Amino acid sequence: MPTNRESRAAVLDVPLRLDGPGSQSARVHAGLRAAILEGRLAAGLRLPSSRGLADQLGVRRNAVVVAYEQLLSDGLAEARVGDGTYVAAQVPRGPAAPDPVPAPPPPSGRGPFAVGCTTADPIVLRQLGRALRNRVVRADPADLGYGDPRGHPALRRAIAAHLAATRGFACDPSRIIVTSGTQQGLRFCAEVLLHAGDAVWMEDPGYPTARRTLEALGARLVPVPVDAAGIDVAAGRAREPGARLAYVTPSHQFPTGVTMSMARRLALLDWAQAEGAWVIEDDYDSEFRFAGAPLTALAGIDGQGRVIYLGTFSKTLFPGLRIGFVVVPAALMDRVVAARAVLDRFPSPLIGGALAEVMESGDFAAHLRRMRTQYRAARDLVVTTLLRESSGRLAITVPDHGLHLLATLPEGLRPGAAREIQAAAKVEGWLLSETRLVPDGPDGFVIGYSGHDDAALMTAARRLGAAVKRAVG
Repeated sequence: MPTNRESRAAVLDVPLRLDGPGSQSARVHAGLRAAILEGRLAAGLRLPSSRGLADQLGVRRNAVVVAYEQLLSDGLAEARVGDGTYVAAQVPRGPAAPDPVPAPPPPSGRGPFAVGCTTADPIVLRQLGRALRNRVVRADPADLGYGDPRGHPALRRAIAAHLAATRGFACDPSRIIVTSGTQQGLRFCAEVLLHAGDAVWMEDPGYPTARRTLEALGARLVPVPVDAAGIDVAAGRAREPGARLAYVTPSHQFPTGVTMSMARRLALLDWAQAEGAWVIEDDYDSEFRFAGAPLTALAGIDGQGRVIYLGTFSKTLFPGLRIGFVVVPAALMDRVVAARAVLDRFPSPLIGGALAEVMESGDFAAHLRRMRTQYRAARDLVVTTLLRESSGRLAITVPDHGLHLLATLPEGLRPGAAREIQAAAKVEGWLLSETRLVPDGPDGFVIGYSGHDDAALMTAARRLGAAVKRAVG
């Protein structure tokens, strides 16, 4: 026990600050530690006896004894048998600086017309909460340990059943990998498939977040135009026939809202097969179809195993759930699972099991039916109000499914006009120009109508329509 006998010299007047929380021993230790690291107590200096320092500081002797023991454990002090306690001969030059950094700006994308928002459904939230509580209470070792890197088996089975029933896509659960969202699934697959400089077909206009993900991995993006039939495969072949990958949103193209025709789908698959390329199908909001039967997913007609299918619960439930999935061709499965195990290891078995329970019970399908009705009404409200308030100056594409619409400005407006109109209206959402790789054509607004209440949508639509009317004249 380090105590230090009284020195023959005068007792050292140790400059300690004992403010702050904690017990006496904790405050003495903190004060001594700070004095050593700041250089006020030099390396090799003999410390006072525990009794002497206790008297000087007005604390219990045992508090100093405990503080000295902690300094020895820290390596900031050393005990010399029969001679007391000394500051260590070698100590760090100073304490680690707190070095605060400014907080990032608060996330945008919550205001009216922001894309990707969802409505919190209290019914499904209660069902999911109950399922999660039950799984925590009855958790087995598999739920509490390191899980399968592909995700919970029951959730993968439920996803496979959902895809077969709603997207005409029969896949084995063994080919499904649960992710934290479509962007993680895109990153896993792109890291396996791409080298820096590899060419990737990108819809133009297209989804900016996917574009940034691919650019961050060093891909060379090749803009391929989109028309009323979807991505122009012939244009892609002309620009970069040997591209390694194509990223597409065929069911509800972002941002135009068009559905890729069957002829284009077959042409895209023929290209991938001929060139040994891969197609990533981002099917982000296909569950919300308001009229007619949807086309089968691109992956559902892929007989050659060239399509990687991305899906997410961020749109069907809520983004904070952080669950998406990727259906991987059998030939790539081992490589993608290995990448997942290294980068992220595994998703939560508890959350995955709870979500599987909600899906298997039919509660998820009932939730989708409720949300379709609500989002269709929101779409109609926005369209009607925008057309009326803009006096027809906006060309609006009314989608038959999905969670956003496109409102296009007339040709000939000066550069930056769309941004000024958006700012004047105090609304969020993408500008059409922000989704383009090649600047071309009129600008406009990508308007999200899901996840916002009717009053906010109507007010925003009135403001935007009026702002357009003033700017266009």
